[in-house]
Amino acid sequence: MALTIRKAEYYFTTIQDQPGEAYKLLSQFAEIGVNLFAFTAIPMEPERIQFTLFPEDTNKLTDAAEKVGFTLDGPHPAILVQGDDELGALTDLHKKLYLADVNVYASNGVTDGVGSFGYVLYIRPEEYDRALSALNV
Repeated sequence: MALTIRKAEYYFTTIQDQPGEAYKLLSQFAEIGVNLFAFTAIPMEPERIQFTLFPEDTNKLTDAAEKVGFTLDGPHPAILVQGDDELGALTDLHKKLYLADVNVYASNGVTDGVGSFGYVLYIRPEEYDRALSALNV
């Protein structure tokens, strides 16, 4: 697979941290037909958790959130990268951003274990256009 770099948008929702909350959220969205490129869950406070949702279709996500009663914060800009997993796969990408004076303030990545990876870069809105240009998106 060649390296694929594309614009992405993400949304946050913060809820009580209880068993089954991710299941409830994800199953409700799946029933409505919301496809997510990426999903993270992190603790925010002792009893709160923040879900970060990267939808394929932002309108479908916002409509679904309204239907099921989730308050969303967003959209926020991000970049989604997918490609072949190899040693140093992200080096050139980060070099281009560094040379364009773009700060990646957060990122998440994962490999599929059979040769491919997915990587999400969180870019501040004021640097987003510069990042897209540096990566030829």
